[in-house]
Amino acid sequence: MEVSTLDERTLTELDHVRLSRLIRGPGDASQLPRESPIDDVLDAADLVPSRAVSPDIVTMYSQVELADLATGQRHRLTVCYPADAEPTRGFVSVLSPVGASLIGRRVGSIARWRTRAGEQGAAELVALLFQPEASGDFTT
Repeated sequence: MEVSTLDERTLTELDHVRLSRLIRGPGDASQLPRESPIDDVLDAADLVPSRAVSPDIVTMYSQVELADLATGQRHRLTVCYPADAEPTRGFVSVLSPVGASLIGRRVGSIARWRTRAGEQGAAELVALLFQPEASGDFTT
């Protein structure tokens, strides 16, 4: 299996609008530092309507299975908004380094991040266990 390591991202138009409002507020002034990883994702991602997103793309509230590249250990995570984040239960904020590295990625790609403490992490996105759009939910 060939694994893509390119930083290609696809976001639904709805996720893009909601994330932009979350980090930039009602105007254009960013609430996060410009070097925020999610800012880069928003600026570079390809946008598609929710009904057209591929079922192998991580969208908001998708549950994924990751394989840590260093240890091979498997983890299940759900990418969510900051208010719903509960890292100990597997709900990671899209604004966290891990969450920002996952949103918009395709199954088979490699997610890379740097924690706020400066540690680097990397994992292969091995499965998309749940995606709201694939189950017919186009508004979550």
